[in-house]
Amino acid sequence: MNVQIQSVHFDADSKLLELVNGKISKLGTFHDRIIGIEVYLKLDNVVHTIKDKIVEIKVNVPKHTFFVKQSSKSFEESFEKSMESMISQLKKQKERAAA
Repeated sequence: MNVQIQSVHFDADSKLLELVNGKISKLGTFHDRIIGIEVYLKLDNVVHTIKDKIVEIKVNVPKHTFFVKQSSKSFEESFEKSMESMISQLKKQKERAAA
């Protein structure tokens, strides 16, 4: 499983990167054929004032790509919401495949 984490227009600190890496590695328990995961951490700038922190997660599995995007006032909150949504998508797809 190939994991790429990119911070756009800023440098993410090691604490944030460790949080993301730790949680992302758990996605493998919800789908056993994950090829790659891309995580984008972005700042939403509105006229030189930082408004929201945006997290996008893209998970590639054979013949399918899952994508979630969340924004809030902190990266941690955005990431947690994104993970919940991604886990939900992976579970639904696994149930459909089993049926």
